[in-house]
Amino acid sequence: MASEKAKAKIKADDLLRSKSLTDLALARLRRDRLSMVAIGILLFLTLASIAAPIITGALGVDPNTTDASESKYLPLFSEGHLLGTDNLGRDHLARLLYAGQVSLFIGFMSAFLALVIGVTLGILTGYFGGIIDDVVNWIITTLNSIPGLVLLIVISAVFKPDANSLILVIVFLTWTATTRLVRGETLSIRSREYIVSAHAIGASHFRIMQVHILPNVFSLTIVTLARNIGIVMLIEAALSFLGLGVQPPTATWGNMLSKSREFITKAPHLMIFPGLLITVVVLCLYVLGDGLRDAFDPTATD
Repeated sequence: MASEKAKAKIKADDLLRSKSLTDLALARLRRDRLSMVAIGILLFLTLASIAAPIITGALGVDPNTTDASESKYLPLFSEGHLLGTDNLGRDHLARLLYAGQVSLFIGFMSAFLALVIGVTLGILTGYFGGIIDDVVNWIITTLNSIPGLVLLIVISAVFKPDANSLILVIVFLTWTATTRLVRGETLSIRSREYIVSAHAIGASHFRIMQVHILPNVFSLTIVTLARNIGIVMLIEAALSFLGLGVQPPTATWGNMLSKSREFITKAPHLMIFPGLLITVVVLCLYVLGDGLRDAFDPTATD
């Protein structure tokens, strides 16, 4: 009986060792209830925003249709308007759903593009060093010497960005942190034995970066991506609060929150719901980022 238990334990240990880091990380993540709840909330809000045309069509409402007879900030659960209306009689739920499309698109796309640029330049500068490293570090130092928020406000004030141009502006200002992070990790990886062995057998620089370095910085980048999405959404909300974000009539959670300030006493629901959605999404992204960091920790024990 004891020998059978010992064999079972050895078999389980062998199976655990045979799993890749990604498999182990996903297994740890599935056991993290808080992270799974965060993923569920993010998926629900994302799918609800994507399905905005279907939902609003079923409810018979439109985000841009105004009605002077219903412009007195109808309260919650009014007939035909589950979350009431705004000062122009537009259905608040419909606007929240369509605004979610824009806010989430800005958050995800900005963070993803900044990650791609940051990881690419980080690996190149950390692996090759030399003049490439000097030039990129000079650019990063120059950008970081200017207060990011001030530069963002100046650019937004000059160009009055829509959603797409705002993404480019945010990417331009946020790729530097990821580059420095990945560069530092690449510097420590490039001197390891398996990299030296790959050089010795004639592997190309591109193959070494693709096969040996990129997978080793993957866990770092996926955690960075989750947190950066939340940061970008807060940046968009801050710019909208200053009147420099995406301009109406295009709705985002940020500009809905900004425009509702003057109605806080008459219709508090106009401020509560977009503010609540921004808070929940950013909180879930930070929880997910912490969960991913713990899941991909190579020193973690199962």
